[in-house]
This record gives sequence, structure tokens and C-alpha cells, in this order.
Amino acid sequence: MSGPPPAREEVLIRAAWVLTVGPEGDVPDGAVHVRDGEIVAVGPYPDLRAALPDVPVTGDGTGLLIPGFVNAHTHLSEALATGMGSELTLFEWGERLVGPLGSVLTEEDAREGTRLRAVEMLLSGVTTVNDMFVHCNAEEYASLGVVAGLESAGMRGVVSFGAEDVAAPGQPAWADVTRIMAEQDALAAAADAAELVVYRYGVGTLLGQSDELLEAGVDACRRHGWAVHTHLAEVREELVAAAQRWGRRTIPHALRLGLFERPLIAGHGVWVTEPDIEILASHDVAIAHNPVANMILGSGVCPVPRLRKAGIAVGIGTDGAASNDGQDMLQAVKMAALLQKVHTLDPSVIDAPDVLRMATLDGARALGLDHLVGSVEPGKRADLVLLQDSVCVSVLHDPCGQLVYGASPRAVREVWVDGRKLVDDHACTVIDEREQIEVCRPLTRRIAEASGLASTGFSRLGGTAK
Repeated sequence: MSGPPPAREEVLIRAAWVLTVGPEGDVPDGAVHVRDGEIVAVGPYPDLRAALPDVPVTGDGTGLLIPGFVNAHTHLSEALATGMGSELTLFEWGERLVGPLGSVLTEEDAREGTRLRAVEMLLSGVTTVNDMFVHCNAEEYASLGVVAGLESAGMRGVVSFGAEDVAAPGQPAWADVTRIMAEQDALAAAADAAELVVYRYGVGTLLGQSDELLEAGVDACRRHGWAVHTHLAEVREELVAAAQRWGRRTIPHALRLGLFERPLIAGHGVWVTEPDIEILASHDVAIAHNPVANMILGSGVCPVPRLRKAGIAVGIGTDGAASNDGQDMLQAVKMAALLQKVHTLDPSVIDAPDVLRMATLDGARALGLDHLVGSVEPGKRADLVLLQDSVCVSVLHDPCGQLVYGASPRAVREVWVDGRKLVDDHACTVIDEREQIEVCRPLTRRIAEASGLASTGFSRLGGTAK
């Protein structure tokens, strides 16, 4: 079902344009020299070829070479739960879909679902993913499956367990603080043992955690030096509920708790006030913008230009496969631009280079990885995407504009992560896509039945379905 990790190769990668998102800017008829997983040189192809006559060349001089996309926020816990509840608000969706789903997820579901979505992400140019696995199955440390899945796919990743322990009225909590913190420790250990995966402490939502768990998490982050991944100001109802519970909105409450003492990335940031923005900027809090999910759930529009003007790192995320219904990063990149333009009725409010930077270098900065990835620069790791062979990148009057507004996964010809080629000739090299689909079909049917989503009509799988 998967082969051994490809060996790192020395190669000269050529394209009509290298969009470096770095000091070199956009290089026409450009090339990148990769050796031992590192970017060695960037420049015009004729110059590099003359200096490196014996190094193999890939790319035919057409198309685009870009830094790998950073998917700044997703939930691989939803990998097998797409296409349901698109007419629900976030709170309804969480209660009626995510809760039942999370109660039956296993480590196997996490591993195989991650592998399935890794194919989709790689084929849309993602080389780094920031995941929050959300589940409430007391019998399994299900989140650990994400590490195994990312390792087998060869992707760079940041993993977290988005635990919540506030039960529905009249229902017991699924686990106590000790059980939840034990899985956090286990996930951190699994990530520490992985080559390209790192850990962040996950807070599913502040409202979803008891005060005891919130305090335990802040204490653990202080003791271990853990960075944090959470959601903030996603929907208006969140702010009302927080004010009722604590007398303040979620961002001021996170500040009061001490969550901003450690590096923190928060999904969404839609319903932020000017004082909220000042808090975020002064504490170097990063925001992951998820335009597709925000539109599907009717959550609102993240004020991206205001956040960026304040100096806040804003990355782009797909969000989970159940609130986006896919992990196509190119779709999220395009929507990040279009949503701002139509919301402000101003086509100049954001441009293609801004959006490309958000999807690469700013996403890496938001995760504290910009010293390694996010731009095509000598000394950085070779996380690269070559787009060629497709009508959508055949006409390049404006290379960056065509990438942001016109490129599709059909154009993703080759993808490298840390110098290993994970996509070759438009196909994943480490995971057989067709085999992985077959592996996941029975798992998908099982979770539909076990969670009750089939019996409630959200899923049409189950029973005698084949």
C-alpha cells in the first residue's frame, strides 16, 4: 500500500518561472539546485546548468516552481466524514456531526484517513500541514494515528489533539483531565520520535474545555515549552457564550489564562474587534484563515487585510474535510483572494503575491517553521512544487496571478518534501491512491454506522450499502 520513502536526490529543477517568495523574487527561466534535502542555489537556468553540467534536470522549462504550500489549519479527524451537514451552522454542525463522529474514531481511522487526505494535499501542492485531531473515544489514543499517517506519506506536519471535556447538558464527560493530558503526552512523544512531525498543545475550543482542563493545559505548556493550536473568534455565538460564562470574549480570556505566553496559532479569527487585534499583534499570535469552511458554515469573513496590516502572520488553511469537503489547497488559496474582494467590493484589497505569501512563507511563519520552509532560498529545506503539463498553467502573462486564480491540482507534476520526491508525473509515489481509497471505504462505512450518522440521515452509507 505504500513504498519506502524515496531517497533524497540531487537535481536541478527547471520552470518558466520560479516564484521564490523570497529575496530572489520571481525568476524567469529559472531553476533550483537541490542536494541532500536542501536548496543549494536559485537562479537563471542557463547559469545553473553551466555550473552544474552533470546534475540531472527535471522540468521542461514551462510552468511554475513554487515553495510547497503550508496548510495552516485542518482536522484530519474529519478525513472520512466529508459531504455532510453543509446547511448547518457551526454549533449545530459540531453537536450533530463532529461529536458523534469523534466518539467512534480509532487510531486506525486516523492513520488511514491521514494517508488518504495526504494524497489529496500533496496533489494540490501541500508539503506542510498543521493538524488538530478532535475525538472523544475514551478507549483509544486515536490522535497518534496522524503521526503514523504523516510519516508514511513523507509529509512535514504539526500535530495536536483538540481535546474538549465539556459535556452536553445531562451527559457525563467522556474523559477526565488526567486521561486527556495522558494522550497529549503520548502524542508529543510520538511527534518527538518522528523525523518531520512536531507537536503543539491542542485546545479544541476554549468553550469546549472545563476551567480545570484549561488551567492544566496552560501549566503543561509552561512546563514543557509547548506551542499551542486552537480556534478563536470563529463565530458570533462563541463570543456571546464566552461573555456569559466568563464575562469576557474568548481572546481576552485566552490572554487572562496565559495561553498567549507560548507561540499560538488560532484558526479563523473572524469576529475580532480592534482591541482583539491589538492583543493578538502584541503577543505574536498567528491566524489561520479558512475561507472555504467559513463560507460553507456561514461563519463570516476574516478581516485579513486588517490583521496583516497589524503585523499578524496570517496563513491559509483548508480546515477539516467535513467543513470544507476536501483538502484541495489550491481551492482555498483562490477563495482566500476572492472572498476578500467580494466582501469589500474592492478588487485591489488583496493581490495574488499577498495570497501566495500567505499560503507559503506566512503560513510557515505562523507555525514557527519559516527558518526551514515557506520560500525558495539557499539553506532552506527542499519543499517544492512543480506545476506543468496542464492548460491551467500554459499561459503565463502573470505567473503569480495565474497560479492563484487559475491553477488546479491537474497541474501539480512533481512535489518534493525535504528533498524526497513524493509526487512524480502527477501521481503520489509513496501511497497508491487507488489502494488507499479501497482501504478507507470500509472504515468510512463503519464510522457512519457506529456514530449514528447513517441512522440520522446525514450519511447515506451503512446497512446494505456497497
